Amino acid sequence: MNLCKRAWWRLTGAPGKTLMLVGLFFVVCTLVLSGFLIQSAAARAADSAKKRVGAVATMQLDVNGLLASGKNNGSEGSGQNPGTIGSAGDLKRELVDKICKSSVVADCNYTADGAAFPTTTTKLYQPVPAPAGQDTTGTDLFKVDGVRKLDEVSVFRNGDAKMIAGKGIGPDTKRNEIVVEERVTKENKLEIGHTVKLKIGELMPGVDTSEHEFEVIGIYENGTADTGQYVPAMMDPANQLYASIEGASLLGGRTTDGGGTLKSATFSLTDPRDLDQLKHDANKAGADLQIFPISVNDKQYRTLVGPITKTANFATVTVWLVAVAGTIILALVVASNLRERRGELGILLSLGEKKPKLLGQHLVEVVACAVIAIALAGVGSQFISEAIGNKLLAGEVESANKEAENESLQSDHSDPSGMSKQGDDQPKTDPIDSLDVRLGPSDIAKVGATGLGIAALATLVPGTRVLRLNPRDILTKGN
Repeated sequence: MNLCKRAWWRLTGAPGKTLMLVGLFFVVCTLVLSGFLIQSAAARAADSAKKRVGAVATMQLDVNGLLASGKNNGSEGSGQNPGTIGSAGDLKRELVDKICKSSVVADCNYTADGAAFPTTTTKLYQPVPAPAGQDTTGTDLFKVDGVRKLDEVSVFRNGDAKMIAGKGIGPDTKRNEIVVEERVTKENKLEIGHTVKLKIGELMPGVDTSEHEFEVIGIYENGTADTGQYVPAMMDPANQLYASIEGASLLGGRTTDGGGTLKSATFSLTDPRDLDQLKHDANKAGADLQIFPISVNDKQYRTLVGPITKTANFATVTVWLVAVAGTIILALVVASNLRERRGELGILLSLGEKKPKLLGQHLVEVVACAVIAIALAGVGSQFISEAIGNKLLAGEVESANKEAENESLQSDHSDPSGMSKQGDDQPKTDPIDSLDVRLGPSDIAKVGATGLGIAALATLVPGTRVLRLNPRDILTKGN
């Protein structure tokens, strides 16, 4: 008799056991397919995030690398402020401008830091004087940041500060041009086009302390209100000045040769995998990457995809656990069914039926149940996976937001003023908080292969053990 007919009669003759097998397969296939859908949704989100934010490569001085290279010379400092690092530790703007022309660089930016002491004609903004007897020599100064583009500075990009008159700092800004905060202009009665005098070096022995003139080309407003208490002048946002790279280098006591000395440079890459090409182009431009290493800061990308990646990893583990557990449970169920049908197997073998055909009959029965379950899973898995995935993702996003809040409270220790926070140079990015679940033919194919594989293992492993016996043993040994 045809094994498919016997399988059909068996399935329709014992509907309770058939429904049980279909139900078990449905649970297994639904969970497996949901895991596959979450994985594919996470992969699409990661690709989209990579295209959207790319990566940021940072280039700055590595003091240990400089010392290891042997190029530093304590007696050969450069600029107005000779130091122990020497000219080899100066990251020149001209060099960085060459690297910015690399084909893999979508955009670049760089900064320089400096400080300026007030003069008799240019006063600090200090609404509350220092307590009597407190030494303010080291803090009574303007903080000067040299930038390439003022509108890319974090406080302007985030809307905490805005231009109210004149123009901001740009790539073509001259060395003697400066942007001043509104409260300082009122304190000194300044307008666009006026000249301010600033000086450096009162705390630096042997450094030129002559005054330098700067033209006010822009006035900005910082949204941080006065506290009503004494704040060291350098810590007050009102005393923050912005200048060109050369201007900040001059006020910082560094060399202005080569376009000025940078604190760091950043290069926006369309793909983190372009880092090797960027390093190759930097070498061609003349950069010593032992002294000025380039590293990728993919913080934005990690912020975007971190929670969804963890959710996908959990889904991967779930797929494996469900597949293994499902195989074991179904194998036990099939083994139990085979034990109950030992008499049927013995009679069929006595009548001359081949063992492979008997095993094939059981395989057809289990596969038929699996096919029905896979079809049902395909209908409901998209909604189930979206609900489960978004629930898991919400928990991961909440954890990521708490970590981001804690990190934002940590100061950037590379900033001597302590005013900068870690991550200020990057736009604020919110993690991906929803899954775009799509059911495609490839997902059905994967769960189909998994389900049929489970069906085959669950049938063949216990089936071969029973059918190793001969008909006499099967009929006489009972259970």
